[in-house]
This record gives sequence, structure tokens and C-alpha cells, in this order.
Amino acid sequence: MKLAVAIQMDPIEAVDIEADSTFALALEASLRGHALYHYLPQNLAFAQGRLKARARALKVRRKKGDHYALGAPETLDLASLDVVLLRQDPPFDMAYITTTHLLEHIHPATLVVNDPASVRNAPEKLFVTHFPELMPPTLIASDRDEIKAFRAEHREIVVKPLYGNGGAGVFHVRPDDDNLNALLEMFAARSREPVIVQKYLPEVRQGDKRIILVDGRAVGALKRVPPPGEARANLHAGARAEKATLDARDREICAAIGPALKERGLIFVGIDVIGGFLTEINVTSPTGIQEIGRFDGVNIEAQIWDAIEARIATAKKK
Repeated sequence: MKLAVAIQMDPIEAVDIEADSTFALALEASLRGHALYHYLPQNLAFAQGRLKARARALKVRRKKGDHYALGAPETLDLASLDVVLLRQDPPFDMAYITTTHLLEHIHPATLVVNDPASVRNAPEKLFVTHFPELMPPTLIASDRDEIKAFRAEHREIVVKPLYGNGGAGVFHVRPDDDNLNALLEMFAARSREPVIVQKYLPEVRQGDKRIILVDGRAVGALKRVPPPGEARANLHAGARAEKATLDARDREICAAIGPALKERGLIFVGIDVIGGFLTEINVTSPTGIQEIGRFDGVNIEAQIWDAIEARIATAKKK
């Protein structure tokens, strides 16, 4: 099966070829003989019912400092392609949401991965609320009295922006910390959105677990251990990656959410688990497959492409 694939992502020039999951996906696609194109979200244009992108043919290779080659710009009718990978990094803002609306015009005839409507309807810190039995105690609110009451009950809490990413804006608030009011004022000045407040899980000091699911099935995991003095286990915030395995609780969580992910066309998903609690479901631009591959020798990018090709083959039979 030879496919025409466009990747909607950030600039290819800046990716870290040893860590970037989109690069790994592109490399696997290239090895399978798929034709690749690269474009930025701002290169999308919709007119007269057609969605087009100013794109360039893309070649990739695992060679540091010389990992890509781009062809001349050309205008692609995205409906003529087989696959579009929706892979730009958050923030999940109105610009991101707009691209999901535009990509709905071509999906599923052109398979968009992940399904754009499901990406829009499943923000990381909101989709997880549909599985309350798996979550730590959580509050989403703007009302300060509600937040203070939650803190009084749970004492040690974490406050973070509802649509944040990469660990940015995550604060650990201890029982004796008198900065909560100032912190809430800062959030209110920056955004009209409520904040998300969760009971602090001390297990995060030993690391959280990033688990990758492909088409609703758990395929690998890694532990992300924060540096000393840091409560955020994000690799972007300086955490280190370590080998991890799935325990019984992890499998219970994956079994509970897997069918919902598959049904929604969320083929490539990363979830975060701390102390046996599900804290986030990442559907926009999950990461971690290269690190897991190095630890476990598993080729997750190949499994993702197997799932994509299987969906396309099934659709062609209908």
C-alpha cells in the first residue's frame, strides 16, 4: 500500500530527530514508500468547498544536521490525499481549534489522524473527566471560594491552566503556602478560562508514567522523573526518561478508556498516570515513542502506521 501523506506540523527544521515522535512517524512512512508532504497550519486555505495547503514534498533521514529535504512549494487539494497527520504542537487555542474544523471537510475520505472532531472535543485535561473513577480528586473552576474549599479539604494541591501543555504554568501549592490568592489573580489576568486543581500526588516525585495507546491498545510506557526540587514530570520541564512497564492498574486504566479512544478515531494517544491515577489523555500531539523504542526495542511508529493502513484498507472495501 503506497499512500500520499501530508503532515501538518511545526517547522521540520527545528525537530530533535532523537526525540520527536512526528519525525519517527515520517521516517517510518518513508520506509514504507509513502509519499510525504509537509505544511504548517498557517498554510491551510479553504475556498469554494475545497481545503488546500501550500505544501512541499518531504524527504527525511536519520542524519543529525541533515535530517530533511523539502521540495518546491505547491498547492495541494487535501481531499486528493490518503492521509493527513495532525501533528502540530499545542497550545490548544482557537487557531488549533480552527484547523480541526477545516480538516473535518476532508475526513474521513482523507483519513486525518487523529480524527479532527475528536481532537477538538477531547482536550487533554477535559476528556479525562469522563472517567472520574480513574482520576485523582479534581476541581475545574474559576470561583475562588470553591478552589479554597478544595484546598482546605485536600491541603496539598496542584493548580494548572486548563489548556496548558508541556508543564507550563503548573504550580504545586502546599498547605502553608500563602500565594494562592496571588496565583489565582495571575491566572485570571491571563485568561477567562477556569483553572484545573487536583490533589497533589506525592508519587510524582518518583515520576509519572506516559503510556502510549495505538487504536485503543496499550503498546508501551516510559517513566518521566522530575529533577530535584521540581514537581513537574514533563520532559520539556527537565524530567528524565526511564524504562517502565505496565502494571495491573495501568492495564485496568487502558482497558477502561481504550474502546472510547478507538471509537473516536484517536489512533495515537498518550496518557499520563501518577500513583495509579489517570491525570491526562493527550490526543493533540503525543510524544514518547522514540524513548520507549530505545528502552523496550518496540517500534510504535510501525504499529501506528499498521493501524492507519488497516483503516484505509477497510474503508476501500466498503
